[in-house]
Amino acid sequence: MKIVLTGGGTAGHFYPLIAIAEELHKIAETEKLLHPEIFYMSVSPFDKKALFENNITFKHVFSGKLRRYLSVLNIIDVFILCLGTIQALFKLFNLYPDVVISKGGYASVPVVFAARIFRIPIIIHESDAIPGRSNIWAGKFAERIAVSWDSAASFFPKEKTAVVGQPVRRDIANPIKEGAYEYLKLEEHIPVILVLGGSQGAEIINNVILDALPQLIGKYQLIHQTGVAHIKNAEQMSFAILKEGGLETGRYKPFGYLHTLALRMSAGVASLVISRAGSTIFEIASWGLPSIIVPITKSNGDHQRKNAFNYARSGAAIVMEEKNLTPHLLLSEINRIMENSALQEEMKKQAQGFFRKDAALKIAREAIRIALKHEK
Repeated sequence: MKIVLTGGGTAGHFYPLIAIAEELHKIAETEKLLHPEIFYMSVSPFDKKALFENNITFKHVFSGKLRRYLSVLNIIDVFILCLGTIQALFKLFNLYPDVVISKGGYASVPVVFAARIFRIPIIIHESDAIPGRSNIWAGKFAERIAVSWDSAASFFPKEKTAVVGQPVRRDIANPIKEGAYEYLKLEEHIPVILVLGGSQGAEIINNVILDALPQLIGKYQLIHQTGVAHIKNAEQMSFAILKEGGLETGRYKPFGYLHTLALRMSAGVASLVISRAGSTIFEIASWGLPSIIVPITKSNGDHQRKNAFNYARSGAAIVMEEKNLTPHLLLSEINRIMENSALQEEMKKQAQGFFRKDAALKIAREAIRIALKHEK
């Protein structure tokens, strides 16, 4: 049994595929099936360690990104897309997998197109409340379609679409509290706020957090994933702000990127999360934590705003748009949540109720069912 995974080169595309791969291996082990050969076909391996740990072989293909605005790069990328499609045709012909699982994104297009040519069954998963263009296109001929949001289902043929939720890796969905205060060098009796700007960080969130830092560390400890490109600036600015003000520097913990253990421990001790509105929403829900969601103002198809407000309707989060994101208003919202234990408990309850923990399992089961049928 051979299964190809594909998707755009971001954490939001990559890690749900890893969650599905985990379940593929688990099903094979539990049901005494031959372990599937799994391949990840995209523009880059993204996280080589995760691929290695899940016995996934990387196959490179080129792909061009078609922008929604006029740019000479669109012309160049058309040629790159054509090259990637030719690559994908040869690589899929050599592998001839039993099923392709796509998370969408520009990097998936050559692989999905090649799979269609060879009539290889395709499963797609859509993470956003409003689907991306590649998945809307792929949905016309995919055998099965899984979505994370009820609102996304209306964009696809009803008879082959299921709302399953978002695949989240097994370890990420299980926070660790034991030893976390020591590992992260935190004080045990001071509430912790976890700030996540996505895998690349979010400069606007970083700046507001730094501006509000003197007030925040008076009451709270902060674990702040700044993005690798922004970590040096955050370290320098926070040191200047706190040291010059004679304030407690140990209560602010900036990280360029939180690896799996650090993220699980951060989630284990946090009382509140401040985050972008990508697939991290589902990780926050899996942790059962209240959150303040700050969507990107101009995301493709405005999907982040729609994700954010759809999630907020569950009662698990509040939304702060970038135009309203000031140090004063953010501090006010943090205090409003942190000083109201009844509100915190209600938000926790709604977050836990929102998360569907078997999303990856459902997709993996369907992939194996289709693959076994295709083998015959």
